[in-house]
Amino acid sequence: MKKIFFFLIISICFSAQKTEFINLNQSIKDRTSLTKSLTLIDNRADKNIGKIDDKGELVTLRFEDENLKSHVESWFLKDNKKTGNTDIVVVLEELKVYNEQDSDKEYPYAKTKIKVSSFLKRNNNYYFIYRFENVIVCNPKRVPHAPKYLAEQISEIITDFIKASYTNTVTSYSIPENEIHNYSKYLSKNYNALNNSELKEGVYTDFKSFYKQEPNANYSLKKNKNGKVVKLIHKDVQTSLSEMYCYVEEGKGYKLTPVGFDEMKKDFIFTLQEQIFLKNPKREVFL
Repeated sequence: MKKIFFFLIISICFSAQKTEFINLNQSIKDRTSLTKSLTLIDNRADKNIGKIDDKGELVTLRFEDENLKSHVESWFLKDNKKTGNTDIVVVLEELKVYNEQDSDKEYPYAKTKIKVSSFLKRNNNYYFIYRFENVIVCNPKRVPHAPKYLAEQISEIITDFIKASYTNTVTSYSIPENEIHNYSKYLSKNYNALNNSELKEGVYTDFKSFYKQEPNANYSLKKNKNGKVVKLIHKDVQTSLSEMYCYVEEGKGYKLTPVGFDEMKKDFIFTLQEQIFLKNPKREVFL
């Protein structure tokens, strides 16, 4: 009888656990028809995505199909019947969800940390294309269900990232196949932002222009009386701050984050962050 009772308790505990699935089912069709194959390398040290609170109950986030490599590669083939001659490799380096109490907030926020990079593969060499690395912040008080919201964000980020990788140009020298896990040292050879002692002042609209140190003269900034940047001006017309990758002032770079502009330290610059989600009007950072 005791054994039956024990197994009943275990069964209740398992049934009470909630799971929010991340569905990768949107279209990732390559409109250019140039891509022949898409390969996924899952380099996450920990394959468990994590749990976050949903109104006092912990919810586990998982991919609908946890054989992620097979799923992503089949997903590509399903949406791309006509093949070109380009092989793209996507490396998922980090994906975690968690609740974190920030010092200036009255309660924990739900967050997703994600890092994913893409490469063109040719003749056993890799060429860096693109990277998304960021923390998506969700205010549980303003979002009905944080797990569902973050699962949707992860799905959209991965979808948008893959589609962006089709059309972005290669931005590095060749990386030998056996050095793909150590690719960052090869990237540092290419960028003026890492090698110059001083950064050029101005507004940069994307990470490539920043790393080439080519500010966009058509953009300028306006500050409030406290000296904080509050407006981005494009040819005398106010536009969204999301159009700006970063700006440089007095030799220092500043990047828009969920809590305002932060100075870009050297190690931060080296991450090559590209905030895809800020360019998608459907996606927001909830503060």
